[in-house]
Amino acid sequence: TDEEQAFIDGPVETLCAMLNDWDITHNRKDLPQEVWNYIKQQKFCGMIIPKHYGGLEFSDTAHSEIVMKIASRSTTAAVTVMVPNSLGPAKLLLNYGTEQQKNHYLPRLATGEEIPAFALTGPQAGSDASAMPDTGIVCYNQNKVLGIRLNWEKRYITLGPVATVLGLAFKLYDPDHLIGDKENIGITVALIPTDTPGVSIGRRHNPLDSAFQNGPNWGKDVFIPMDWIIGGAEQVGNGWKMLMQCLATGRAVSLPALSVGAAKFTCRNTGAYARIRKQFNLPIGEFEGIQEPLARMAGETYILDAARKVTNAALDNGEKPAVISAILKYELTERMRRIVNDGMDILGGSGICIGPRNYLGRLYQVIPVSITVEGANILTRTMMIFGQGAIRCHPYIQKEMAALQQNDLRQFDKVLFQHIGFFMHNMAASFWLGLTNARFKSVPGKRNTRRYYRQIARLSVGFALFADFALLTLGGTLKRKERLSGLFADVLSNLYLCSCVLKHYQDQGCLKDEAPLLHWACQQSIYRAQQSLRAVFWKMPLRPFAWVLRSLVFPIGKPYSPPDDLLIHKTASILLADTLVRDRLTHGIYINSKTGDATGKIEAAFKAVLAAAPVEAKIRLAQKQKQLTKGDPFKMLAEALNKGIITQDEAGLYATAEQARLAAITVDDFSPEGLM
Repeated sequence: TDEEQAFIDGPVETLCAMLNDWDITHNRKDLPQEVWNYIKQQKFCGMIIPKHYGGLEFSDTAHSEIVMKIASRSTTAAVTVMVPNSLGPAKLLLNYGTEQQKNHYLPRLATGEEIPAFALTGPQAGSDASAMPDTGIVCYNQNKVLGIRLNWEKRYITLGPVATVLGLAFKLYDPDHLIGDKENIGITVALIPTDTPGVSIGRRHNPLDSAFQNGPNWGKDVFIPMDWIIGGAEQVGNGWKMLMQCLATGRAVSLPALSVGAAKFTCRNTGAYARIRKQFNLPIGEFEGIQEPLARMAGETYILDAARKVTNAALDNGEKPAVISAILKYELTERMRRIVNDGMDILGGSGICIGPRNYLGRLYQVIPVSITVEGANILTRTMMIFGQGAIRCHPYIQKEMAALQQNDLRQFDKVLFQHIGFFMHNMAASFWLGLTNARFKSVPGKRNTRRYYRQIARLSVGFALFADFALLTLGGTLKRKERLSGLFADVLSNLYLCSCVLKHYQDQGCLKDEAPLLHWACQQSIYRAQQSLRAVFWKMPLRPFAWVLRSLVFPIGKPYSPPDDLLIHKTASILLADTLVRDRLTHGIYINSKTGDATGKIEAAFKAVLAAAPVEAKIRLAQKQKQLTKGDPFKMLAEALNKGIITQDEAGLYATAEQARLAAITVDDFSPEGLM
């Protein structure tokens, strides 16, 4: 909306300008107080809170754009803003809180009067949160008030050290049957002011030298009344369901936005660096060895942004896609890791020397944070994506399970035969699509996109066929076949991401200058899906039948290849020129024009070097013709001017570019005391 865009152009831009990541991470180990105050005043922590509670009530798309922009300036600030708007007290209150709880807390959370944190992970319960030893016992206190006596130990809690209100997950027990017949009630969630007697907060972890507030907290014999449970006493034991439903949407927005912000930031600045940095008297971006990671960075960033936008649109339409949320969390953080790694490879030594001039080093350091939080990536890939999707998204399995539970044999037989028909249809369709390479498949799209729609359709049928075979032959043991599940997840993820790219390309207007990005992204995604699906075959039981399925899905071998050299060159070139397609690819991040800033130096040098490119071409030609000697660029410039090879204006352009280039590639050094 216009209101959301005004917020991005105003307060978000102002916040980014206030941030100095080196000062935050190296000197202060925290955000400056004026930044904390500004975040609270502008209600950054209330983006998801409705206006009638004093919040901003922004869409998921706006939420994503805001986090993305801040992440391109400071991960510390981005995490500080995104956590209250992701899985936390505000989201839980909006979905499950009583009216009294909403009226009390939401206005305070919106303005930053209350700083929230959510405590789930503990020393003995990480990914397996159901194993948490933290307990609550239903009892009366000395004033005969019915409540819960809590004992807990949590760690890795973001904003925990500075939180004023703690969302706490614990296992609730009622040994004296004070609220019902059950003794083991289950996971429950409560809101606890951190000044409650027995609560200990304040200590900090040091998450890879990032400065966002993160630390442990404890509770010893903390008594809370029953109405501190989110949703009141009626919601006892419903904590796991509450957490999973809120987490499903939360991790589709915040971490993907942070990942895309980091990817766009790395692409824009590293592409510029590859144009201004010279080796062997040439920009390093002209070398094929550098163009390969540059193309990968540009193509992957296009995929990431497409997936982010398409999924946010679904969320804004009221969808709650748990499986797609897991895909986004895993794929976008992993691909961001590869993009930043590629950026570091291109920067070489200047990426290693940490300091205020190094724009990428701190980002590289904190990559594992996004990989680990909100569902560790190893777990997400091997257990959640296909593990959840195989049952949730199957057209017949849930119906079969329901019929069995109801002992309805007639309904079960009906659904079973439908399932068998579905399997047989997929066998025939796989063979036909494989034999014809889906040439006759009716699909939407334009001439340059139809082939990708056809291949998605072909691989989707093959995926469904292999998935059904795995479910049929492995049954309940499939959930323990994590390597197989991970490969299925890879196929599904790449097909979804390729679909997002096609939708994004269409939404952008099918622009001609984006064609290299489209082709690189689709060819790479389809190739990866093919390779993962072929790897699935080698892990299948009943080998003779598995060979039959393979011959149906791939009757004439491997039809797909990764992007070729010409496409790699075209895709990499996008990052080496100051063009509209480069601006669209990196749109939405904070672009600093101040030459005192590391990225400001890069941006200024990039523009200056491009402006002086015709002059440099003249000088290089003169060198080839032995009219100029090689050596110090400024001496060479004076010689070229004296010999009339270039004009005075051209000499000024070249000198400006050379000075800006040297300023941009200079690395930091410190006195021994300066590193203390």
